[in-house]
Amino acid sequence: MAETIGQRELRNDNAKIIQRVMAGESFVVTRNGVPVADLIPHQASREPLRRLTLREVQAKFRQMAPVDGEAWKRDIAEADAFFAADDPLEDPWERRRPAG
Repeated sequence: MAETIGQRELRNDNAKIIQRVMAGESFVVTRNGVPVADLIPHQASREPLRRLTLREVQAKFRQMAPVDGEAWKRDIAEADAFFAADDPLEDPWERRRPAG
């Protein structure tokens, strides 16, 4: 599992962190608490990632099962009840929708 380090720590402890990467460790680098990069050991035999075309992405989405929104809400409510969560299930985009 990758260790999380801040950008400042990477800057200040650069040599030590690079030595740890060379020894096989991985890091998730954050900036203001938000992950921005993965620092992993180099793998020479690794093939570069190929970006999918829009047509390929659309084909993959067509193969996916449809999302049942009501079933998802029930699952979340059951999980909240199980874990005694007191946060309400709300749509974060609801308040951004125009009234009408």
